[in-house]
Amino acid sequence: MVSTVQNTDVRQKDAERAVVVAVTASAVFECAADDADDDEVYGVGAASPLLQALQRVNDRLLEKNPAESLLFDVVLFTTNSQQQQQSSRIIISSTRHYGLEVSRFCFSGEDDFMESLLKNNVQLFLSTESNEALQASQRGVLSALLDQQTSSCPSEQLRVLYCGDTISQTDTGPTSVSRRAAQGFSARLGEMRRRFDLFDSPLSIILVTSHGGRESCGGALRTLRSRGVRVDEAYCLAGAPQGPIMSMLQSHFMLNDGFCQTEE
Repeated sequence: MVSTVQNTDVRQKDAERAVVVAVTASAVFECAADDADDDEVYGVGAASPLLQALQRVNDRLLEKNPAESLLFDVVLFTTNSQQQQQSSRIIISSTRHYGLEVSRFCFSGEDDFMESLLKNNVQLFLSTESNEALQASQRGVLSALLDQQTSSCPSEQLRVLYCGDTISQTDTGPTSVSRRAAQGFSARLGEMRRRFDLFDSPLSIILVTSHGGRESCGGALRTLRSRGVRVDEAYCLAGAPQGPIMSMLQSHFMLNDGFCQTEE
């Protein structure tokens, strides 16, 4: 059974314009304490800086235009039925304790979380569980797999990385639904980025092409530009190891034209 609780402490977003981002509670908080009391709060998890960065983008958009409706709308999900029964109140109180801008809380089980994602018109699903992210991607919900590296990312700027090796592929095959979802999200993200100047932006878009030469990187740049996405930084690795540059970039998650993940 799915239960949805609206957070009355935050401004509710325009359902027609908002970019809905769903994050699992286990990525945001350390929810391991089964015997926690209802008046306790959880420790912060790997995705806490990511939520703060999303909130920073919203704050800056509203500073520029108080009537802005193109905002991130964050929904916090639980996908564990045991966690739903034991810790729903603690998740809500922890969110308020840390001042995280979460519009809704959705408490579901493993069998019905996909129904809830679709019902909430989720455009990006973030989880630390690969099975959940893959299920969402297969149903046409753009998904990103987070890991502990996300915890070291900056909270004052949202850093989104694109995998240039995949974004210019033809929209065919079994992943075409998730690819279209990625393209739709990219268009909205690009529109957000255009709200800010070239410098001092709370949103930075990065392109990394791991294989091929300048032609591959140039093709990926042209593809993103055709979707309205302006790239702030571009790197062509030409087969060089990815680890050093990925550690330096500190992106919150990676996007391609299908399944998304943080880079190993």
